[in-house]
Amino acid sequence: MGETSVDEAKMTDSPSGNTAVKSEKKTEGNSFFSWLLVLAFLGAWLSVGVVWFDLVDYNSVIGALGGVYDADGDGDFDVEDAKVFLENATVATKEKTLKKNITTEGDRIQAGHSKRTCLTEKPVTVASTENPLGERELHAESLPGENKESTSHSPHGSASDAEPSLEFKTEESRPANQISPDLSPATQPVPTSVSTPESITETTEFKESSVESKEEKEAKKKKPKLLNKFDKTIKSEVNAAEKLRKKGKFEESLRAFEALVQKFPQSPRCRYGKAQAEDDLAEKMRSNEMLLKAVNTYREVAELPDVPPDLIKATLKRRADRQQFLGRSQGSLATLEKLVQIFPEDISLKNDLGVAHLLLGDNKGAKQIYEEVLAHAPHDGFAKVHYGFILKSENKIAESIPYLREGLESREPGTDDGRFYFHLGDALQRTGDKSAYDWYEAGHRQGHFASVWQRSLYNVPGLRAQPWWTAEETGYTALVKMLERNWLSIRDEALSVLDSNSGQFLPEDENLRETGDWGQFTLWQQGRKVAASCRYVPKICALLERYPEATSCKRGQIKFSVMQAGTHVWPHTGPTNCRLRMHLGLVIPSKGCRIRCTNQTREWEEGKVLIFDDSFEHEVWQEAESYRLIFIVDVWHPELTQLQRQTLSPI
Repeated sequence: MGETSVDEAKMTDSPSGNTAVKSEKKTEGNSFFSWLLVLAFLGAWLSVGVVWFDLVDYNSVIGALGGVYDADGDGDFDVEDAKVFLENATVATKEKTLKKNITTEGDRIQAGHSKRTCLTEKPVTVASTENPLGERELHAESLPGENKESTSHSPHGSASDAEPSLEFKTEESRPANQISPDLSPATQPVPTSVSTPESITETTEFKESSVESKEEKEAKKKKPKLLNKFDKTIKSEVNAAEKLRKKGKFEESLRAFEALVQKFPQSPRCRYGKAQAEDDLAEKMRSNEMLLKAVNTYREVAELPDVPPDLIKATLKRRADRQQFLGRSQGSLATLEKLVQIFPEDISLKNDLGVAHLLLGDNKGAKQIYEEVLAHAPHDGFAKVHYGFILKSENKIAESIPYLREGLESREPGTDDGRFYFHLGDALQRTGDKSAYDWYEAGHRQGHFASVWQRSLYNVPGLRAQPWWTAEETGYTALVKMLERNWLSIRDEALSVLDSNSGQFLPEDENLRETGDWGQFTLWQQGRKVAASCRYVPKICALLERYPEATSCKRGQIKFSVMQAGTHVWPHTGPTNCRLRMHLGLVIPSKGCRIRCTNQTREWEEGKVLIFDDSFEHEVWQEAESYRLIFIVDVWHPELTQLQRQTLSPI
C-alpha cells in the first residue's frame, strides 16, 4: 500500500514526466505511418521497374504460378506469361485509382476522357480508304465486313444510275457527308412516318457492350495453341524475336526469325513469325513484293509437319486475306477451300468461302455454300444476309426480304453493312412495304447513309449535299450555256443514231425498271472517251472536249437516254456524292414525263438543263404516248479539289 501511494504521488507531482511519455508514443506513431508511406512509394516504383526495366526474375514467378495463367496461348506458363500477369496486376491497380479519380472529378473529366479516346483510337491499315484527300468510300471491289481488295462481280454492269449495285466490296466505309446546314427545310426533306424497326431500337452503346462481352467470352473460352512440343523447347528464342515485332522493330524481327528458320527449319512457329514479320514490314513499306513473300511463307508454314490445328487455321486465314488484298482472288478461294476441308465443322470458314465466291462473280457457287451453312446453322446471321443479297441479285425480291431482315436483326459480325440495309429497303419499296424507310433510317443511324434520302456509299465527307442545283450554284455556267445553246445540233446527231437502228442504244441493264423500255448510248465512261461512239456524233464530242469538269469525271458518264412510253424506273440512288448530273431535254412529250428527287418532282423542257445530285433517291415516270430523249452529262462535284479529282478511283 505504501509503495503504491509513493508511485501515485510521484506521478501526481511530475506533470513534465507525463508529457514526455505521451510525446514518445506520438513519435512512435508518426514513425510507423512514415514507414508505411515510404513502403507504398517503393511499391509503386517497383511496379514500374517490373514492367519497364525487367527488374524481376520472372522464372521465379513461373515456379509459383505454373499452369495457372497462360497469357500467350501456348499451353504452358513461362516468362512471357509471368510478365503479362504482373503487368495486368499493375494496370488493374492503376485503373482502380484512375476510376476513383474520375468519379471524384465528375462529368467534366469523363467527357474529356471520351474526347481524347476518340482522337487517339484510329486504326491504320494498308488498305485504308480514308486517303489524304479525305475520302471514305466503299470500293467497287469491296465486300461487307471484310478488309480485302478484289475485283467486282456485279451482275449489272456499270454503276452509273443505279443504287449501290449488287456487288461486293473490300473496304468498310461510312459516308460522312451531311445535309448542308444552311439549306432551307424544303431542301432537307424527311419521309413521313419514319419509325424504327423494333429489332434496331436498342442503343448503340448497348449493342457494343453486348458484342464485346460475347467476344470476351469467346476469348476466355479458348485461346489458340500455336506451339507444338518442339517449339515449346525453343520458346524463349521465339519470344525474343516476337518481342521485337510487337515493338514495331520489323526489320530486326524479320532477321531474328530468318535466323531461327535457318536454325530450326521444321519449326512451324518460327516460320509463322517470319511470315508475320514480312507481313508487318510490307505494311510499313507499302510493298506488294514484300507482301507476296509473306503469302508464300504462310503457305510454307501450313505445309510443315506437326503444325498445331490453331496455327494452321491462323496461317491459312491470314494467307487468304492477304491474297485477296493483292487481287489474287482465285488463290484466296483455293486457300479457303483447303481450310474448309481441314475444318469442315467451322461455319465461319464456310461463310468466308462464300464471300470468296462472290468476289469472283460466282454467285451460283456462293449460293450453294450459304445454303449448306443455313442447312446446318439456320440462324446464322452472316449467311442469311449474304444469301438474301444473292436472292436480290437474282431479282427474287420477295424471297430476299426475310433473309436480309433476319440477318440484320441478328447483329452478328459482318452483318452491319450499308449494302444490306440498302437492299432490304429497296426490296421492301419494290413490294410496296412502307417499312423500307424504317430500315433506311436504321442504316443512317448506324452511319452507313448520309441521310435517309442520300444513300450513296462512295463518298467524300463534307461536300455540299442538296437534291437540286442551279447552274450558278455549280459554277459550271459556261457548260450549261453551251449545252442549251447547241441543243438542236445535239438532238439532231442523237436522232441520226437513234433512227439508224444501228444498235448503239443499249438496254438499261441495272434492274432499275419496273416496266417499259430504256436505252442508253454512252460517249464517255469513267473519264474515258468512247471513240467508237463519238464517230457517230463528232460535233457533240468536239464541243465537250473543252469542258474537263465533265470529260474528266471518273465517277460519271456522258450519254444519251431514250425512254419509251409506259416506263417506270424504281426509286434508286447513284453510287457517289462526288458528281452532279445534268439532264438536257432533247425530245420531251408535252405531258406524262417527270422525275422526282427526294420529295420534289420536276419535268424536263426541250433545250433546258436540269441539275440534280443523283446520290439522293430519285424516280422516273414516262407516261406519255411517245418516247422521251435527253442528254446526260455528269460533272465533278464543284467542291472537290483538283487533287481529289485526279486521285479518286473511277466508278
